[in-house]
Amino acid sequence: MEIGVNVPNFGPGTNPARLRDWAQVVEGLGYDLLMVSDHVAITEDVAAQYPAPFYEPFTTLSWLAGITQRVKLGTTVLIAPYRHPLLVARMAANLDQLSGGRLVLGVGVGWARQEFEALGARLEDRGRDTDRMLAELQRAWADKADYGDVMIPIWVGGASPAALRRTVRFGTAWHPLRQRLDQLRAGLDRLRTTAASLDQPVPRFAPRILLRLTPDPLPDDERIAGEGSLEQVLADLDVLRELGAQSVVLDPFEGDPAETERPEVAWQALATIAAHR
Repeated sequence: MEIGVNVPNFGPGTNPARLRDWAQVVEGLGYDLLMVSDHVAITEDVAAQYPAPFYEPFTTLSWLAGITQRVKLGTTVLIAPYRHPLLVARMAANLDQLSGGRLVLGVGVGWARQEFEALGARLEDRGRDTDRMLAELQRAWADKADYGDVMIPIWVGGASPAALRRTVRFGTAWHPLRQRLDQLRAGLDRLRTTAASLDQPVPRFAPRILLRLTPDPLPDDERIAGEGSLEQVLADLDVLRELGAQSVVLDPFEGDPAETERPEVAWQALATIAAHR
């Protein structure tokens, strides 16, 4: 099971030097995947949790590709309705080629109404627009003469019935974000049922979980996967492995933008997990 890290590409402590430091920490500790988030217009609803500066993911990952050697690079998650499908097809294909085939494209529908409005998109159409983008990616990348031999994994976020259908129809993997273990088990059952109803293979399992180490154990019925004592978090990783996860992304951002000014706390937690892999 490969383990990755969601790196904050936003917030008051984020700048090119800090992003370089994050890349060196993630790759240096032996993690398999470095992922970043997506927002375009930092409207009031976005800025409350993900304030500027916010480094655009394709630009950021292209730069990080040039200063890393081994680690895979990805989005968790690219907000599909924000960009034209053919633009995403071109940028993703080029980034994959420039990075030596290291791109993972995580995709989601988005949530920030003000940001949708600022970009001239409709929040109410986000599911339909995401399906359209994923279908267009498949059609575009089938043109080998224009795009080359594109083999980019697509991870689809969300846990609704529509998101699970989208995962089965278009995705390489299901990419749920920050859930409890019982929710992940139930979601996998629904994913298998959805795949059977569509007569399609079951996609792979690649969850993103919180990483928050606490001195003492937390009650299991009050925590999500990835938070608690070191023993609890390591046990969570074992359970996810048993559930068939091929990839797990650790997200050390707990929700306070000020955390981006003191990344050493997250780096120490990542070092602790790396030492017990």
